[in-house]
Amino acid sequence: MNLQYTLAERDLLAARQAVGEPVEYCVPADLTLGGWRTQGYLVVGRDKWACIEQGETVDSGMIGEAREYKVIPLIGNAVLEATENGSKRIVARATMQHAARYGYIAKILNDKAENSPVKIYNNEEEAICPKCGGPYISGTRVCPKCMNKAAALKRLVAVSKAHWPKLGLGVAVLLVSAGLALIGPYFQKVMVNSALQPPEGQSPSVDMFFFALGGMLSVLLFGELLGIARGRIMAGVSSSIAADLRQMVYDKLQQLSLGFLTSQRAGDMMNRISSDTERIRQLIQELCTTAIFQMIVLVSAASLLFHADWRLACVVLLPAPIVAYLHVYIWKHVLWKLFHLQWRVYDKASSFLHDVLSGIRVVKAFGKEEREIRRFIQYNRSFADASIKSEKLFSILSPVTNYLIQMGQYFVLLIGCNLIIGKQMTLGELVQFTMYASMIFGPIAWLMFMPRWVANAVISIDRVFSVIDEQPEVYDKQQSRNHAIQGAISFRDVTFGYKSYEPVLKKIDFDVKQGEMIGLVGHSGSGKSTLTNLVSRLYDVTEGSIQIDGIDIRDIKQDELRSQIGVVLQETFLFNGTIADNIRYSKPDATLEEIIEAAKIANAHDFIIRCADGYDTKLEENGNNISGGERQRLAIARAVLNNPRILILDEATASLDIETETAIQEALKRVTRNRTTLAIAHRLTTLRNADRLVVLDKGRLAEIGSHQELMERKGIYYKLVTAQRGMAKPKAGQAEVVG
Repeated sequence: MNLQYTLAERDLLAARQAVGEPVEYCVPADLTLGGWRTQGYLVVGRDKWACIEQGETVDSGMIGEAREYKVIPLIGNAVLEATENGSKRIVARATMQHAARYGYIAKILNDKAENSPVKIYNNEEEAICPKCGGPYISGTRVCPKCMNKAAALKRLVAVSKAHWPKLGLGVAVLLVSAGLALIGPYFQKVMVNSALQPPEGQSPSVDMFFFALGGMLSVLLFGELLGIARGRIMAGVSSSIAADLRQMVYDKLQQLSLGFLTSQRAGDMMNRISSDTERIRQLIQELCTTAIFQMIVLVSAASLLFHADWRLACVVLLPAPIVAYLHVYIWKHVLWKLFHLQWRVYDKASSFLHDVLSGIRVVKAFGKEEREIRRFIQYNRSFADASIKSEKLFSILSPVTNYLIQMGQYFVLLIGCNLIIGKQMTLGELVQFTMYASMIFGPIAWLMFMPRWVANAVISIDRVFSVIDEQPEVYDKQQSRNHAIQGAISFRDVTFGYKSYEPVLKKIDFDVKQGEMIGLVGHSGSGKSTLTNLVSRLYDVTEGSIQIDGIDIRDIKQDELRSQIGVVLQETFLFNGTIADNIRYSKPDATLEEIIEAAKIANAHDFIIRCADGYDTKLEENGNNISGGERQRLAIARAVLNNPRILILDEATASLDIETETAIQEALKRVTRNRTTLAIAHRLTTLRNADRLVVLDKGRLAEIGSHQELMERKGIYYKLVTAQRGMAKPKAGQAEVVG
């Protein structure tokens, strides 16, 4: 993220006069405080800030005189706000493209205002191309303007190395096919000159007629057989390469960090694996069959034409430069943009469909079917409009190209007939020449379609490789090791933010003893779930460290770490398959006895054996054929099957009724015994068995102690418990009145 823009000479002079030397940070402030467009900048020095516009200082201030610098997003713009002398002050205003940049500046100003060392982790990447400044294709780091098509195809060739032997065989068959196709016109010339219209002084030859006929039939037969062989070989090769790419994308998605995956839409990722790889498969199959075949025929036929009569050859090729220029110009300046527009609309529509189908129960519950139909009609119409624009243009381009090509053929016939009349050419030679000419016109006509599917395929190649090239934010070091976890956890000055300039946790420092149960308490957004995510190392801390048994978790292999941590979430996810398969997910080699034992610990065994097929009962999508409490118990069984040394319970009973929660609480007592447990719950009564409670407030550690100790302090925890009791009393009173 660029925080040091280059200023023009007069702006730099004004900035130095306003904030002194050096100008440490400079970012665009491209809106006035009134909302008008301007070419302004916010500059930050050691102790002062200033807004510069066209060489003038329009506003300035001492950094230390204000507090709570923060970015306030508005509609289409954002403001940097600060609290000064008890009132709010707007420091600068900018369009939304600079909002993240101002998040960093706010962090810098807050650090300076508190006389703390400036700590920023500038790891946010620009969503624009560094070369041209244009936007990337949505969800990628691919610039449509600067996209190197040759480089994309080169990378595809590199990935295809393992399939080169088969590709070579397919190309060899293709060369033989092209050679046979070029022999055909020779037999036609022989047939005409020997039997149908022999030159003067020669008599018709039946033998030559049948020889030519046999040659033509042989060329046709073997050409078709070779075409079948070529198609089968290339279909297999292209499908194998596409399968390799699908596997590479899927493998990379599994390796990538949760931060990247949650920033992408599921429908878009599915398109990368399915639709994009299918277009690449079509490209390979077409490129290695039709494209190469047509190019070989084009070059060979052109050579034969010039060898036969260079004057006619020039007439034949006369439209080619015009056609080529027309296509290049239109594709470069018009159609390429239209295809990108189609892709963007297609991705949005796919993601919309994924969201609606995933949340169809919510749609039905609120009776919003008609609304979703109207929204889909809009997406559908947008995609249709984008397609119609490109098809309209192509429908004009295609007839114009065909007309120019056909004009060349007419001129060949006109000149050829004159040559025959002048006895400078035989009829058979003219037939042969026109056949070779048609072999030129055919590829030229076909090549005008090629940019269309190459354009789609190159976009797909870049989209696929943009995922393959993505680097995980959380990765194992070379010296990472295995470690048998005992369960002691230490948080050492842990600071973390999903966006590094917006910390969610700040300076968290406490220890968890082996086998201890810790309840995490706090308002929504205080950082409870974030803390547990860091223990599982789904994210890496920004500052500080988390240690397990005295070892920094960044020095433990991720697979080794997570295999010894069990997690039960509020939103339980179950896979399609049997109940046994879902419990076995945490330990694929578990025996049936181990699965049953885990189910008994989770109070799930009784309801499972009441099912018609017991542990072999098939679950529908996300377990929709069993109740929420039953799903939660299966999740607990799955978590404890591998005997984890650390257990994380994230609102594991929040959405359950009292009776079901009681059954699950009994299970949790057994589950948490002799295991280090971190439990999150808004319903504070569920944490009554916790050894200690950790209270978080706005990302900071506010209180820590037992229930009794925290109640005696009458701090945040006391207020939360009192508020919950106050909410429960009216309900109890209402129940008595009704009774």
